[in-house]
Amino acid sequence: MTSASRILVVEDEADIAGLIKHALERAGHSDVQVVGSGDAALKAVAEQPPALVILDLNLPIVSGTDVCRLLRAQSETARLPIIMLTARTGESERIAGLDLGADDYITKPFSLRELAARVRAVLRRGPRSAEATPVVYRGAHLTADFDAVSVQAEGREVRLTRREFELLKCLVENRNRVLSRDRLLQRVWGYDREIETRSVDVHVGRLRSKLGAAVGAQIETVVGLGYRFVE
Repeated sequence: MTSASRILVVEDEADIAGLIKHALERAGHSDVQVVGSGDAALKAVAEQPPALVILDLNLPIVSGTDVCRLLRAQSETARLPIIMLTARTGESERIAGLDLGADDYITKPFSLRELAARVRAVLRRGPRSAEATPVVYRGAHLTADFDAVSVQAEGREVRLTRREFELLKCLVENRNRVLSRDRLLQRVWGYDREIETRSVDVHVGRLRSKLGAAVGAQIETVVGLGYRFVE
């Protein structure tokens, strides 16, 4: 069972970890646990999965990247909300972190108030329910079982990253409706404020390429507005 209120902070720099813990406690989170290595994080989650993990990437023993990958690979923790906290500031690194399955990505140095706000935003969304009703889309060129995480284009199985899959799901669920880049960032990435909308363009391009010409053409660019999945 997941603790409804506990937050796990995985940070090897004690002063930073202390500041985060203090900021979260001031924001009303009374149960904040701190560990300083990747292996300790995996052990803490296995003993009692928290409501959310704040995860540094540069960790001793097991890296934060590997911690995220391992948590996403296990059914018990696949939906556990994760916020990455790192000094890696490049856009490609942020996209890579989000593709690993992070729900948000914050770079150092960071504002403690912003961190607390991001935590609130992620906790409001919560984990995706394992008991959700299966959603299957069947079109002329695309079949997508969003519950089973299975996508076929023109009868061909397509392997998507988690972020590409969530982007496709969002577009298909809102088919024939234009979704702005900001809306997609909020729905798929979980951002509450404007970040780099180019991230959406990059992911749409990759998604079109993987799905092939027929399905890719169904993801229309609406100039000046955003994207739309058309039937």
